[in-house]
Amino acid sequence: MSTCSTASRELDEPVAGTAATARTWILLEQPGPWGPKALTSSHLDPALGRALEAAASGTGVRIALIRRPGRHADRRTPTTRRVYAAHTVPGSTWLHAATTTDPERLLGLDFAALGRGHSGTFAAALGGRPHEGDPLALVCTNGKRDRCCALLGRPLAAELAASGVEGVWEVTHLGGHRFSPTVLVLPHGYAYGRAEARTVEKALRGAQEGRILVEGCRGSSAWERPGQAAELAVRTAVGEYAAGALTVVRTDGAAPCWEVTVAHADGRHWCVEVAQGSSLPPRAESCGSALGSPARMDVVAIREVTMAALAS
Repeated sequence: MSTCSTASRELDEPVAGTAATARTWILLEQPGPWGPKALTSSHLDPALGRALEAAASGTGVRIALIRRPGRHADRRTPTTRRVYAAHTVPGSTWLHAATTTDPERLLGLDFAALGRGHSGTFAAALGGRPHEGDPLALVCTNGKRDRCCALLGRPLAAELAASGVEGVWEVTHLGGHRFSPTVLVLPHGYAYGRAEARTVEKALRGAQEGRILVEGCRGSSAWERPGQAAELAVRTAVGEYAAGALTVVRTDGAAPCWEVTVAHADGRHWCVEVAQGSSLPPRAESCGSALGSPARMDVVAIREVTMAALAS
């Protein structure tokens, strides 16, 4: 059976620069089945889902539903739900957790403040506190969006959970179905494509120690796609894997060409030329969709620059 992920893998489509973008993630536990747009097509009240979508729009916050791996029974009775909030911008990264029996309390959040990295509203509205457990691994398993997410994501989530990996959740949508299984690791917000259990376990160990695994990495959700590709390219070029070491401080230009400035915490800077190309030959971006040429982020050049050069 041919799938979008099979075609992407066989054509060796690069994964760098393909992560979903969000400075802050809000994750709400919702058992039961999920539809294509889970916030409004699950056992969550669709009116609440629409209100949350509207509240988060344009704030840099992305809301997703999560559930534990395994059977998805939902008796539609009030239960205690886990809620997470994670800010992914280096220098101000955090992951907080809360519980609630009333998901409507999420409407009390100041989404604009969360997008700017302020966690106080999460504490005020939900009693949130810093997460004290292991990093989170969110595996996209929503087969109603694309069958590859169910066919490949659900077995990966189950394997990780069965092997005792802590912090594993199924999640509704991470984008890039053709890179299934896709995984997001929090708190640092790096996404992975074509993930295997060993890769996820390495990424989680690294996150626990404040390091980033670049193998199979799609990029950091904190940056737009050119910045994702540029930051990963600098990490690889200079061998820098500390999570908070690099920041995308500026992106000049527009499609199909950008110049991205990446800064190191030690003061070094690099200018990275990124060009948007087309993935050929044509392939489906999702199962059942027409053939197309998905955009890809190609790093053309990397050069270290001085502060004087940046100022000129």
